[in-house]
Amino acid sequence: MKRLALAVWMVAATAHGASLAKEIERLLAASPAARTAFWGIGVVDLASGKTLYASNADHFFVPASNTKLFTTALALSRLGPAFTFQTRVLADAAPDANGRITGLRLVGGGDPNLSGRALPYRMGASKGDPLAAIEDLAAQLAARGVKRVAGDIVGDDTWYAWQPYAVGWGLDDPESDDGPPISALTVNDNIFTLSVHPGQRAGDSAVLSLVPAIEFFRIDNRVLTTAAGGERRIRYSRLPGSYDLHLWGEMPVRAKEVDLLMAVEDPARYAAMALRAALAERGIAVEGEAVSRHAWPGETVEAPDGVELARRVSAPLIEDLRVTDKVSQNLHAELALRAVAKARQGVGSFEAGREEMKAFLGEVGIAPESYNFNDGSGLARLNLVTPAAVLKLLRFMYGGPHREDWLSMLPVGGKDGTLSTRFGNTPGAGRVFAKTGSLSHVSALSGYIHRADGRWAAFSILVNNYNAPAAEVRGVMDRICNLVVE
Repeated sequence: MKRLALAVWMVAATAHGASLAKEIERLLAASPAARTAFWGIGVVDLASGKTLYASNADHFFVPASNTKLFTTALALSRLGPAFTFQTRVLADAAPDANGRITGLRLVGGGDPNLSGRALPYRMGASKGDPLAAIEDLAAQLAARGVKRVAGDIVGDDTWYAWQPYAVGWGLDDPESDDGPPISALTVNDNIFTLSVHPGQRAGDSAVLSLVPAIEFFRIDNRVLTTAAGGERRIRYSRLPGSYDLHLWGEMPVRAKEVDLLMAVEDPARYAAMALRAALAERGIAVEGEAVSRHAWPGETVEAPDGVELARRVSAPLIEDLRVTDKVSQNLHAELALRAVAKARQGVGSFEAGREEMKAFLGEVGIAPESYNFNDGSGLARLNLVTPAAVLKLLRFMYGGPHREDWLSMLPVGGKDGTLSTRFGNTPGAGRVFAKTGSLSHVSALSGYIHRADGRWAAFSILVNNYNAPAAEVRGVMDRICNLVVE
């Protein structure tokens, strides 16, 4: 009876596969946006391994944030879901009888969530104080009796090599929250919010506010307040490596403020500035400055030592990996790659992370010639991968010991993450578990589909070289997934 049932299912699957192929090809032919783009598609039944549909599955595509599937799979597999990060504050000696110490070192250990982010991940969860972790460390220092710091506060991010940007990132990526510098000492995702408010009357300069309230850049504000009812136009520019931020444009009277998410230039120094301010709020005098200490690639740096005065331990890694994939957090993916490198090789560099990725993907059965990764997040335009390689990774993780954690990391159609506004009131709602990806002229969606018959399928849809609104291409991608569901 079992053989008969299997035979019946295989006949039905073959018929459905032929029908699915026709429907997908009809969809692609009917859309002008789809017809002129380059599509790579692969769909596989997970139980049988049977290919349900494939087109250009062995061709290379820029994967955008589908790169995060590889990075987070590596981190989950190599470090485990319970792995944690530590952030410490060290001094040469304990406070003397007067509460005096000669200096402090705020030592980063790669924790991505020294911020106000709510964990575990919840859709729509409000953020708390972006400096909550720094405030906690400052409170610990006060409790240890520190009353005066006679030297500098050093933000030390030597746990990872100082490689703030990846090869293949755009020149403007480091300006915003898309590509903030990668650092082992990360506070508030290495960004701040610059809010631009109109002045009281036309002709006034716009009013600026910062959250967190740390003045890190020299801001040249040339935004003028204009008459009510006019157009709101705000522009900004900052060259990588510069501390000069230029703003210009127009802001009508009584217009709603504009919030700009801006990346800091040196996260370790920014963190030291935040700790210095938090100590001052507690009446602890700091005579020195806030400075940073980096480890340049290939440089041998002695591990920081001294008396530990404060410590903060992160949430388990799985909580951050959910954030990374659910909301497609670029910086966190880069930090995860370096965390694996540091744990496995003792060197928190991109090159060591790439070696670890190569070894891991070899175990998955993915040959080195099937991919080319220049970062861990997918922001690099030089990344390449085939849909077939993505499918191998998805099948490996589905059959591995971390299946439930892995599935829980992916956005769910119509429910959360970057898929919260897709698949609503369609067959894919609650049945598509997939990672999105988006760059200029690039769109990607890869993951799993819980089909209407109860079976699971893995799929990868990579689209390059389209010249139409991204929503049109995503609409076709979503309809393909709905066809697989049914």
